[in-house]
Amino acid sequence: MYVCLCQGVTDGQLREAIYEGCCSYREVRETTGVASQCGKCACVAKKVVRETLGSVQSSQVALAYPASFAVA
Repeated sequence: MYVCLCQGVTDGQLREAIYEGCCSYREVRETTGVASQCGKCACVAKKVVRETLGSVQSSQVALAYPASFAVA
């Protein structure tokens, strides 16, 4: 889905920027150009970034502490 029509940025591109190392909305904005012209997409872009960062962080926690760990 297109999030920013001015720059032609999709939600997939926002997620990809995070998967490639962006750690904040500011970094995603600088990388993709989202919300850099009219700004009408900023709320939706922030929501996508917030949700994606949350899922990335929770998956990293899950990897760091596996539930099936057993001491022999």
